[in-house]
Amino acid sequence: MTETPTAPQRTELPPAWNPAEVEAGLYERWVERGYFTADATSDKPPFSIVLPPPNVNGSLHMGHALNHSIMDALSRRRRMQGYEVLWLPGTDHAGIATQTAVERALAGEGKSRHDVGREKFLERVWEWREEVGGRILGQMRRLGDGVDWSRTRFTMDEGLSQAVQTIFKKLFDDGLIYRAERIINWCPRCRTALSDIEVDHSEDDGELVSIRYGAGDRSIVVATTRAETMLGDTAVAVHPEDERYRHLIGTEVEVPLTGRHVPVVADEHVDPQFGTGAVKVTPAHDPNDFEIGQRHGLPALTVMDGLGNITAKGPFEGLDRFEARPAVVAALREQGRIVAEKRPYKHSVGHCSRCDTVIEPRLSMQWWVKVAPLAEAASGAVRDGRTTIHPPELAKRYFDWVDNLNDWCISRQLWWGHRIPVWYGPDGEVVCVGPDEQPPAGDGWRQDEDVLDTWFSSGLWPFSTLGWPDSADDLAKFYPTSVLSTGYDILFFWVVRMMMFGLYAMDGVQPFDHVFLHGLIRDQHGKKMSKSRGNGIDPLDWMDSYGADATRFTLLRGANPGSDLAIAEEWAAGSRNFTTKLWNASRFALNNGATVARPVPARDRLTDADRWILDLLDQLVTDVDGQFESFQFAKLSEALYHFTWDEFCDWYLELAKVQLAEGGARAEATQAVLGHVLEVVLRLLHPLTPFITETLWTTLTGRESVVVAEWPAPSGVERDEVAAQRVEGLKKLVTEIRRFRSDQGLKPAQKVAGKVRGACCVDLADQVPAVRALTRMTEPEDGFNASASLDVGLPQGTVKVELDLSGTIDVVAERKRLAKDLGVAEKERAQCEGKLGNEAFLAKAPADVVAKIQTRLAAANAEIDRIHARLDTLPQS
Repeated sequence: MTETPTAPQRTELPPAWNPAEVEAGLYERWVERGYFTADATSDKPPFSIVLPPPNVNGSLHMGHALNHSIMDALSRRRRMQGYEVLWLPGTDHAGIATQTAVERALAGEGKSRHDVGREKFLERVWEWREEVGGRILGQMRRLGDGVDWSRTRFTMDEGLSQAVQTIFKKLFDDGLIYRAERIINWCPRCRTALSDIEVDHSEDDGELVSIRYGAGDRSIVVATTRAETMLGDTAVAVHPEDERYRHLIGTEVEVPLTGRHVPVVADEHVDPQFGTGAVKVTPAHDPNDFEIGQRHGLPALTVMDGLGNITAKGPFEGLDRFEARPAVVAALREQGRIVAEKRPYKHSVGHCSRCDTVIEPRLSMQWWVKVAPLAEAASGAVRDGRTTIHPPELAKRYFDWVDNLNDWCISRQLWWGHRIPVWYGPDGEVVCVGPDEQPPAGDGWRQDEDVLDTWFSSGLWPFSTLGWPDSADDLAKFYPTSVLSTGYDILFFWVVRMMMFGLYAMDGVQPFDHVFLHGLIRDQHGKKMSKSRGNGIDPLDWMDSYGADATRFTLLRGANPGSDLAIAEEWAAGSRNFTTKLWNASRFALNNGATVARPVPARDRLTDADRWILDLLDQLVTDVDGQFESFQFAKLSEALYHFTWDEFCDWYLELAKVQLAEGGARAEATQAVLGHVLEVVLRLLHPLTPFITETLWTTLTGRESVVVAEWPAPSGVERDEVAAQRVEGLKKLVTEIRRFRSDQGLKPAQKVAGKVRGACCVDLADQVPAVRALTRMTEPEDGFNASASLDVGLPQGTVKVELDLSGTIDVVAERKRLAKDLGVAEKERAQCEGKLGNEAFLAKAPADVVAKIQTRLAAANAEIDRIHARLDTLPQS
């Protein structure tokens, strides 16, 4: 696209970049101008992303900040490339979390939800949602999210509720939704069923108890960590090939404390190596036992209620499950049934992901999705390339899950959420009601009390937000969405759900073309951030201290596909330093006439330095494009960082000062090159650091906004290898002279007379003025005394540099300083040699520790040699 200036070019910038003064104003200007509002009728190619909907009661955390920075970078670049971009925002109703928050508020008033009733309770939830629901959306504006606010959605809004009811009805009619009594994950705290992916497993300390069932030669010993569930045992199971128990298969044993006789069954599920090789079977309270029970036709006895209290008649009735456990063991001990006392035992225990309560497997009547055909389609879409997972190695994890998916429990015993659209009649009728149908009328009809799992509605997000089930312009234009960006930790929670529902509802069309999975945020020591550890970082604090750009850039520099990201505040400070460097470089360029009003002159009118930086810029554009396409955000951030800081600021600007000082045509050409390079760099950086680039780009160009500027493309000019070789030679020569000066104790600003010999032989004669300027080397005068010299080896030959250090150094002070440094280096060498000469130490120390000491010894020896060489060059005092 071609832009025309909309304002006169400005060339002045404030002395310092102050993000707090400009970020909010810039963002609102972008929104007001409609830059982020998508046009479904446009003939531009579409690019669409749906925002993973944060919880309506949530606030921006570092994981959000990372993912939002990624999505914003992707969408800003595509917008600059001429795509019609839709980045659609919204929030999730977060069923359990939101209901818990409102119930907590009611508890503060001495009430429960049952006290106020369902209708009044839901009114309270909606009121609460209005109070807190916009918090995270406001925080997204601070980060710079270029989302289309006009299309903001909520999983409980009218359109999405219609979509939920539509797909439930379709699944029901197709036989893919059913109601059945099966084992579920039950949270006694939240008092609701949970799906497998809402359960966090951890290795917890438990106690393994061995209990004798039966008596005499007909007895059998089982080991368990949940003794209280034996009250519901209906069998003992052994492996059919276990010689120890073959004689018992088909017989019965008595369950202690109950008087109940149960069969001994043979089942291949039993691990002969675990415990005693015999397991108690409680079909109503364990998922594996439930399957054994199904295979052997065993009854299922429920001995615990929804609060985790024992309901079995007898002395334990009414006890909490964790109170009942030691009580049952004590009673067994009194009867002499304990064969082995309690032994410490680590085992995997499920916890509710919302409240961390230990979940209780429980037999319950629930609604389920039959996932087999849906999962098969979701697997096929990735296998045949319709959807590509990045990084590709995570595709295996996707297949491992989706190819072995169990049926999904979708009903929740809550009031906040999409109520299941099923009515039960007085004579046992079951009617599923679609969005355009009326519920059955008449006495005795009632709607199912449960609501749907939050992930059910979230699974529709890529197409329900675009207007499905109605035929909508947005759906036609922007589905399938282009990219899903999310953390790998919700690959199973959400990505698989969306794949299944999208392919099912949209006639086999995948919900997204690419899935990019980034890692989790960890602290600088690699530990997971959490409130309990006290190592969490609030991105808003970083934005307050360093600005949104620095916060974004810090996160993107670590965003390797699929890899966790360790961060620390000093890295945000480093990114702030980068924005400061960019600001100062831009001020220098603008104050020295950098311009985009004049085109860059023909190559034959440019210096080696000009051609070198333009060629590097071309390579940068190519590299950044490729890295964007492969979602290599860390690599593209590093490429932009090093080009901007190292090549442009540290080298080209310094060389430009020399060229600008010449005046005339040379200065004008340099101003054009400076302006061009800076302008392209600002466009390349814009998707990552939108605020500072907007300020600098509009100042440099006088145009409307970099948001709608054209994305850079390589010039197509052949790289000048000779110019590159000369500049690299100049850089090495300057670097070696600077190092030599430092070794001689010269201050950075101190000027010293010197000669450069052999520059013609290595094709650097034209670079000598720049070398002199960059190393503070003056032309020699009469009486020049070459008191110090160095040889710099280059691929083309050697350059000799002679310096006159007469009167530039306080020899006494310099010798004293060097003597002190020598003492430190010799002490370090002695310590390292002592450790490496200690056979006992070497025998015990890890290899990496020994290697580090060897490295330290080599560094100490090198430092000692350097100091001695420096002392030899100093005149005797």
